[in-house]
Amino acid sequence: MLHIKVPQIDEIVEGAINKATDESKPQLISFVNEIEYTNAFSFLDRAQKVDRHRLFWKSADEDFTMAGVGAAHKMIAAHPNRFRKIESTWNELLDEAQVYDPHYEKGTGLVALGGFSFDANQNNSTPWEGFPDSQMTVPAYLLTNKGSKSYLTTNLLVFEEDHKQQIIRQIDEHQQQLLHGDRQEHKLPKQTGLTEMEAEKWKQSVKQATDDIKQGKLGKVVLARELRVKFDSSAELAAIVEELCETQENSYIFVFENGGDYFIGATPERLAKLENQELVSTCLAGTIPRGKDEKEDYLFSQQLLNDPKNRQEHDFVVQMIREAVEACCYNVEIPSAPVVYPLRNLQHLYTPVTATLEQGYTLLDVVEKLHPTPALGGMPQKQSVDYIRKHEVLNRGWYAGPIGWFDGHNNGEFAVAIRSALLQQDEASLFAGCGVVEDSNPDAEYEETAVKLRPMLSVLGGSV
Repeated sequence: MLHIKVPQIDEIVEGAINKATDESKPQLISFVNEIEYTNAFSFLDRAQKVDRHRLFWKSADEDFTMAGVGAAHKMIAAHPNRFRKIESTWNELLDEAQVYDPHYEKGTGLVALGGFSFDANQNNSTPWEGFPDSQMTVPAYLLTNKGSKSYLTTNLLVFEEDHKQQIIRQIDEHQQQLLHGDRQEHKLPKQTGLTEMEAEKWKQSVKQATDDIKQGKLGKVVLARELRVKFDSSAELAAIVEELCETQENSYIFVFENGGDYFIGATPERLAKLENQELVSTCLAGTIPRGKDEKEDYLFSQQLLNDPKNRQEHDFVVQMIREAVEACCYNVEIPSAPVVYPLRNLQHLYTPVTATLEQGYTLLDVVEKLHPTPALGGMPQKQSVDYIRKHEVLNRGWYAGPIGWFDGHNNGEFAVAIRSALLQQDEASLFAGCGVVEDSNPDAEYEETAVKLRPMLSVLGGSV
């Protein structure tokens, strides 16, 4: 059961109302309680009766999950300087908020979850109208699960005209719904149609890119394509998230809901993680399928390790991340050669990067320096992004952008939003890309994107 001393809530809310009256501006309050272990998928499902703005994050390499609902505060910024604008707003929020967090655990108290679009200069908004260029949300209620422990953070914006008992009653009703309400039994969506979006045009764009690379216009470019899926009914979020968590164990599972649209995915690619000033980044580029058995799996992994195109593509990423990390860190450590990182459907070349963040820098500073890596944009960075904007046959929106979270204790983590889909009622747009270099073959690259589409597509009721 949830144990919150009513006088404590009473005092917190009353104090916030008085301060809002004295200062003539609303006050953000945040308080944390350790609760009985609560299933994050059940919390996510019950949350739809509280608010249609849900958030979810599951770590790829530790037993750490967050599920949020509602928005106590939204930080929205556009180009230019969108990362710095978010950082500035966040610092102001931390300075003024009243936080009651006796646990000081990672991911409790004031936590912001959200993301940034791939290209801040992309003018076409379709089909991403529900997702601003950048948005980080402090949820009204946040469930944080660390191992066998659960914490519930309640965040609330209090106005001088608010009534104390009404606020306390609303908090109690919402918490009862989130923690003890009924969970509906949802099934995974049933696919009724699948459309390849401009497949031949995409292959032509790959061929054009190889020609342009041979002419020295750029060194590498990542081109993405879209697959659209139709369902027999509106997709239910909690069932999809639970299936992703069960089938994509080594991936970050994420959800960002805005106005009933879901951006959801299972990405293996960490961009940057910060905890106690220790930074971890990941070079993940170069792809091959898993084998049908252990022997074939090993042969594929050796083929990947010894393939010149994939090794070149991976090295592009390693050198760029090295440069970005060394600009704001010390004690930078990078292995001399990659290893193979296996997922359920795919294998990737993988090189970890560890470092200590210099004082004066933040996680968003690192994210800004890293995005987009050559694995998602190309080389050189600016030329490749300009090329994508001009030649790619879709609007990426938040696909391939930085998505993640940070808290008031200077912890946080961002991943790259690949292996993802935008769900809109009974339809979904799935995205996948590949790195194009001078000897790329359009048909082979098309097949590589098909393999990358499988994790999301299998959960959404189909195959490709």
